[in-house]
Amino acid sequence: MAFDPKSSFSFLIFLLLSIQPLIFCLTTDASPPPTVCIVGSGIGGSSVAHFLRHYFHPIPSQPNPPNIIIFERRSVVGGRMATVSIGGETWAGALFSDPLVSRFWLKGQPPPPRFVECALQSTVDSFLKYYESPETRPVFETVDEMLKWAGLYNLTTRTLQDELVHIKISPLMIDELVTVITRINYGQSVSISGLAGAVSLAGSGGGLWAIEGGNYQMAAGLIKSSNVSLHLNEEIESISYLGEYYELNSTKGNSYSCDVAVVATPLDEVSIQLTPSVSIPARKLQHTHATFVRGILNPAYFGLRTVGVIPELVGTLEDPDIPFSSISILKQHDENDTTYKVFSREPMTDALLDTIFSARLETVRINWGAYPHYEAPEVFAPFILDGQHLYYVNTFENAASTMETSAVAAENVARLILSRYFSEAHPHSSNLKSKSPDAHTLHTDL
Repeated sequence: MAFDPKSSFSFLIFLLLSIQPLIFCLTTDASPPPTVCIVGSGIGGSSVAHFLRHYFHPIPSQPNPPNIIIFERRSVVGGRMATVSIGGETWAGALFSDPLVSRFWLKGQPPPPRFVECALQSTVDSFLKYYESPETRPVFETVDEMLKWAGLYNLTTRTLQDELVHIKISPLMIDELVTVITRINYGQSVSISGLAGAVSLAGSGGGLWAIEGGNYQMAAGLIKSSNVSLHLNEEIESISYLGEYYELNSTKGNSYSCDVAVVATPLDEVSIQLTPSVSIPARKLQHTHATFVRGILNPAYFGLRTVGVIPELVGTLEDPDIPFSSISILKQHDENDTTYKVFSREPMTDALLDTIFSARLETVRINWGAYPHYEAPEVFAPFILDGQHLYYVNTFENAASTMETSAVAAENVARLILSRYFSEAHPHSSNLKSKSPDAHTLHTDL
């Protein structure tokens, strides 16, 4: 075939035009995706990872989703969602409401029989505002703003007892019913804040669930679906801001560079050195000592003749002479073999247990730093600890500590990170668009 210069030139032009996008891609310096480091793999940390993935939208200046690293000092994920094995069976820790379990393929099991129908419905309705579509819901930089928007802030300024007296609940009911509930759920009296108390009362009714095999699977499911790099058995001992990034150092001697750092574990009882130093309100955790006993109760201890007349749940009043907050039945194997759960503010000694139980086949003790010690009026640390990109999920726990509140706080922190670091909009934009504007979808995600 004869050589045709005009045809060859046309072909060359076509070829150059065809490969121009490839040449452009090869010569463009694409910035690497930023790294978000999350300290803690409980429901707070795992939910931050989930919502970062869920809400992320590529933009010209940041087309790639972030790399997410989660650090967990223990060998399993889940944080304080502990499980206990006794008598060859595993028991889950905290219960949660059914919208959480509907997000997963995990099998739920019903809670123990409810013993009271006492909930502050208006408070629950106000809390459900956090499940509304993010199209109409602001991103909050402080817990105060978040609570005021939902109409819940005032409940943190007065005690539960003040709130109950205000709505004319009788002193007898407060002492002999409400106090029993708060001692079981938060290990504290009705001197806790009104909001924590309302959450405690709402949780004493029905509609609660646990995951068969352990609630830690909730965090595990979120982490698995969020495509994160998970570092188990690695405790972070310091977080330092070095001008353009954060350096995280672990007890293993490893160092990590992160564009964004998220603390999703209570700062009250961990030794993370923050540089520059950060000042937050002093807070202590309320420790509940959970003692699991397989055996049989001693009816004489309760002034009774037979075990059969002891109720499935024994609650107690606010009396310093009573050594436990509650005793409940987890499972009755036969008439002389039952698994019990005992909550107390102090460790249960063997001598004390031998007076409460006529026989003990197995005993497991857990010192559970589960929730803050509540004191109204509550004071909150900010979500943004340093004015840059160091975030704190667990500050919301001073309002109330549940799996739901941790998830709601984590969702806000994820949106806060995206609006301040990843968005081209003003860093304090009041709304963040969601890929799923339907409110029901968000509700099941939470």
